[in-house]
Amino acid sequence: MMEKELYHAKEDPYFAKPFVDIEENREWSMADGRTLPYHYCHGGFEGTNVKFSFCFPMKEQFRGRFFQYLSPFPGPDEEMASFDKTGEDDKIGFALTNGAYFVESNMGSSAMFGASSNPQMVFKSSAAVAEYSREKAMDYYGCTRPFGYVHGGSGGGYKTMACIENTDAWDGAVPYVIGSPASLPNTITMHVQGERALRNVFPQIIDALDAGGSGDMYEGLNADEAAMLKELTAMGFPPMAWFPEAWGYVDPGSLPVLTPGVKATDPSYFEEFWTKPGHLGTQEGSSAIRDRLVFEGVVKSVHMPGDDAGKETEQIDGRNGVDDAWKKMLADGNGYWIELEEVPQGDDLYLEGVNISFLTGDAAGGGALLLDDIKGNYLTIGACYGLDDLSGVMSKVKPGDKLRLDNSDYIAIQSYYRHQVPPDKSFHAWDQFRDENGEPALPQRKVFMGYGFTGTGTVQDGNIQGKVIQIQALMDESTCPWCADWYRKKVIESKGSEKDYRTYYMERCMHGDVNALESHMNTNYVGALHQALLDVSDWVERGIEPLPSSNYTYDDGQILVPDTAKERGGVQPVVTFLANGSTCAHVKAGEPVEFTVKALMPENAGGITGMAIDFVTTKEFPNPTAFGTDYPFESMEEDGLSGAIAKASYTYDEPGTYFAAVRVKGNRHGDAQELFTQIRNLARVRIIVE
Repeated sequence: MMEKELYHAKEDPYFAKPFVDIEENREWSMADGRTLPYHYCHGGFEGTNVKFSFCFPMKEQFRGRFFQYLSPFPGPDEEMASFDKTGEDDKIGFALTNGAYFVESNMGSSAMFGASSNPQMVFKSSAAVAEYSREKAMDYYGCTRPFGYVHGGSGGGYKTMACIENTDAWDGAVPYVIGSPASLPNTITMHVQGERALRNVFPQIIDALDAGGSGDMYEGLNADEAAMLKELTAMGFPPMAWFPEAWGYVDPGSLPVLTPGVKATDPSYFEEFWTKPGHLGTQEGSSAIRDRLVFEGVVKSVHMPGDDAGKETEQIDGRNGVDDAWKKMLADGNGYWIELEEVPQGDDLYLEGVNISFLTGDAAGGGALLLDDIKGNYLTIGACYGLDDLSGVMSKVKPGDKLRLDNSDYIAIQSYYRHQVPPDKSFHAWDQFRDENGEPALPQRKVFMGYGFTGTGTVQDGNIQGKVIQIQALMDESTCPWCADWYRKKVIESKGSEKDYRTYYMERCMHGDVNALESHMNTNYVGALHQALLDVSDWVERGIEPLPSSNYTYDDGQILVPDTAKERGGVQPVVTFLANGSTCAHVKAGEPVEFTVKALMPENAGGITGMAIDFVTTKEFPNPTAFGTDYPFESMEEDGLSGAIAKASYTYDEPGTYFAAVRVKGNRHGDAQELFTQIRNLARVRIIVE
């Protein structure tokens, strides 16, 4: 077992002067109409930027614990960001309901990655907040030291791992949808590379992988498209996670926020990509060259929004989830547009990430970002990172001014992962870019950037200082599922075993940590996340071992789980859905289709609590109203596992290809009324009607 020097927040004089500026009794409103009284505290530490909020349940409800949430991107008012959450996403309601007080802070920073000369401020300030919350709790409740559990996902996952590895402030942790030290900016850049290079073939890729498909996702792709799909799959991108793009939803994720940091650190890359051999920008016939756009035009007219555009409001920005926290760093360009005398022409223009640079006039030297398209001769302005005075720039643009449209940097950064092969060969996703001696086969940047992008001033080493349960999504479009396997191995390497660690892989789940992230193709892991927090607290406080980790294998960048609940284990129900006994039924119009559903919970994971079937699905993403009606089912047991079965009949009157989907919920106690801990999964079938 490795020994390491831990940070003890109570011994740090920097946090010696806490203060409370608000302390009062309040009521918390729950989604079911209940109100929960709680004791509220808000404050900070003198001489620092750290602010915090504590929500204490009443004394008769308190069970001696707290849950502390770490947002992916700290902000000036982040200690208040969870106060607008409702329903299953209600972090404060979840804590109060389960006898825990809730802790949140701004981690001492008002900018991404901790804008501090000491990036370790993130975990040090979080630890200081945790320890001071204990002082307040012991005074308020008259109790002994409360147990503490820290949790966060994505960027908050890095922070959670830093906290549980480097301090003694918490007894357990639940990091979720985590990245590895090599993930950023690489995972984000390769995702957008795929969105560009595969943009014309996503529907056929997903059709092949969907229920009743051919299974050959390369069928019909040209050589460049097939090579890119193979490369990104080997890097760890789950192929089924391309379904939003297949349905017409394209999102660059946090790349607009990450790009300026890469460019500031490694500016020469953006020139060398287009000029030096070994880069896609110099490879004859590459899609990078085909998609590059450099165009100079002349302004014909400018439209400005109303006087209120761009003004700040007093409302707290509650975007603190893994999918939306970074968006607080963008200046909203909605309402601005520019008409040009002439615009670029082409049948398949790539208009993502187009920088608008003003070359002449009062706005010369300023810039903006194209939203996503050119409509007629009009440029719409998109959300821009780092433009504090977008309205000031736009107000200077006049007819006759010259500007340049250029997506060169945006295309270049998409290949950055190819030139960031980690020195640590345990990152096997990059083996495809290594030669027979294990050395990089492509030109590499002088600095490997990933380690500095965790935003914590540390690199996770697996030396956990408490019990840890890890939740990872198998359809994660922003963080490769293999990152949890990598971290699991670091824990074993560091601690000598995984007796204090569990990892659960969640099928049909994407990156986002909100209950609304549902559709007829995916569900969410919010219920599993809450259950993990309860399980880690039972593990610490009562010695109750959590369920074993999910069983899985790693193969060429992909995490593969067994098909059955018995073999897979973990916490999530496994669903079998058939139409006329198959995943693809062929029928005539007007002929009834017989559907069967069987769902099984892993051993000791609870019982099935809900089932919903939609016989005609939509391609809407996200679609929180999907599966709006419960369907009756019969509980059963099979091979020692708790489960449920259902039968249904449906008739399709018109010819065509249809998909039906079923979503199943399970709960540890078989209780359908437990709001926060319903664990979901889904399955689909294809029906071809002649």
